[in-house]
Amino acid sequence: MWCHRLSYLQSRLQDLLKGGVICWALQQPNFKRLFPLPIRWHHITSKAIPSKAQNCAWKQHEDHFELQYANTVMRFDYVWLRDHCRSASCYNSKTHQRSLDTASVDLCIKPKTIRLDETTLFFTWPDGHVTRYDLDWLVKNSYEGQKQKVIQPRILWNAEIYQQAQVPSVDFQSFLETNEGLKKFLQNFLLYGIAFVENVPPTQEHTEKLAERISLIRETIYGRMWYFTSDFSRGDTAYTKLALDRHTDTTYFQEPCGIQVFHCLKHEGTGGRTLLVDGFYAAEQVLQKAPEEFELLSKVPLKHEYIENVGECHNHMIGVGPVLNIYPWNKELYLIRFSKEKQNMVNRQWSSSLQSHIPERTLTYCHFISGTSSEHRESLI
Repeated sequence: MWCHRLSYLQSRLQDLLKGGVICWALQQPNFKRLFPLPIRWHHITSKAIPSKAQNCAWKQHEDHFELQYANTVMRFDYVWLRDHCRSASCYNSKTHQRSLDTASVDLCIKPKTIRLDETTLFFTWPDGHVTRYDLDWLVKNSYEGQKQKVIQPRILWNAEIYQQAQVPSVDFQSFLETNEGLKKFLQNFLLYGIAFVENVPPTQEHTEKLAERISLIRETIYGRMWYFTSDFSRGDTAYTKLALDRHTDTTYFQEPCGIQVFHCLKHEGTGGRTLLVDGFYAAEQVLQKAPEEFELLSKVPLKHEYIENVGECHNHMIGVGPVLNIYPWNKELYLIRFSKEKQNMVNRQWSSSLQSHIPERTLTYCHFISGTSSEHRESLI
């Protein structure tokens, strides 16, 4: 299994760092795996055991442990189980960091005995070390359990859905001085991707104080906090009077910003309307109506580029990634990266190699999603 390979490579790397000489050779076939021992299930039926554990059954394979529990069939590599021991000698509970050297784990390790006590499995390893695993912990940390788990629950919306929801804004003083105000803001932001704070004094200092209440402020080529207007003081369309279509910001960063805070300090004349779109809602529409296009947008990396030569500002930044970024284990969308202004050309040879995999209607849906995405559920305040 992959855990064996990872541990093997880590062990070899450790030997290299120590200056050892390694002789690479083809792995000899494991005849025990070619002719495995008979495998039988262990079922729990005793009435004295809690009801949760009564639904537990397991069987030992040559290289992994199979568990049936909580309506889920899970498979755990023995190396992974030994490496994730949470005993005092293997794990520092104060720092939440591993003490055990993964490279020291025998790649062919198997437990000598396994027993269940209430809702805890006890593994005794060949050296006598005992590891305990809570059944719910195994479900939570299993690959099969992760596939069923949503990292961040969301409410997807369009204009009609959001207006009907009547999501309340938060008063600045309540937001700044009370945990309840902060909690209300964070709930709105995490569920809808946008949240509003009212009655903020129109100064950069108060905007900064608000932002620091949420999280640390990230340093960028523009600074931590910056003021902009249509004076073309920076080489970006945002500093002009031209209209900006729907887009996500900082696509040219290797890690685009997760939260953005906007505060209109002064407005004179006409125009300057704010357009907010839930890109996650648009992406869900693509997934339902054209799953092939969704897969394409989540797998093909695009290059976004920012080139600036204005005054004393000289910057050239490139960020690469797909339009839709998803977790590979559960296909959950967590980030949208699109800005047609910043998107670089697609290499002709590269695009030609993908041509056989692109349905005819892909370009239509590419335009649809790119025109309706929002920055990592960005917060516009």
